[in-house]
Amino acid sequence: MARQPRLIIPLQPHHVIQRGAGRSAVFLDAEDHQMFLRYLKDAARQFKVALHAYVLMSNHVHLLATPSDLTGLARTMQWIGRYYVPYFNRKYDRSGTLWQGRYKAAVIDSERYFLICSRYIELNPVRAGVVGAAGEYPWSSYRHHVGAAHDPLITEHSLYWSLGNTPFAREAAYQCLIDETLSARDVTDLTDSTLKGWAIGSDSFKTALQKDTQQRVRPRKAGRPRVTTLRLVGKS
Repeated sequence: MARQPRLIIPLQPHHVIQRGAGRSAVFLDAEDHQMFLRYLKDAARQFKVALHAYVLMSNHVHLLATPSDLTGLARTMQWIGRYYVPYFNRKYDRSGTLWQGRYKAAVIDSERYFLICSRYIELNPVRAGVVGAAGEYPWSSYRHHVGAAHDPLITEHSLYWSLGNTPFAREAAYQCLIDETLSARDVTDLTDSTLKGWAIGSDSFKTALQKDTQQRVRPRKAGRPRVTTLRLVGKS
């Protein structure tokens, strides 16, 4: 069965997941994280992709990014693979692939899910039990959003700016959002939909997206297709 084409919508945020092959580690020390972020920064600038949030876990990566065209996101991920994988293989005397297949991506309904997705990404180390609080993890965009450090990789989205009229107000409002518990349903929806390539958003968002793109953007409803029985009426 042919795989479904990846759904990419220019100027719309996308949640991206890239996992290590066999869930093996793709970062082993601080230098590895720094090199990946360097290649990510170079690629995002070159291919005009705005990066809004990220986290680098030991064996996978989450990004929240807006491509300016149909090819920018794919070219960004290819660029990273072209330079980071050889770096990693040389350093650790290994060969072969580093990633588990192609990256996964899902287009995001901005109004409903953008800030939820940003929090989901930056709270990943907390959910995984790696740290007790998001601020304790150095390899994410969290510290930028709460004003603890400037991160040149980050392009702030208009929805982040809508949190307040001043940097301090935005940072404080974002921290309040971080302190709120994400629902289990949001966490599941963001993970499962991204891994399967389905759009993330309201029913109306998905319906409009499917109409505009002529691509299936959500799974079919479970169950057997309805069978219509035709009644034949003969002459008496």
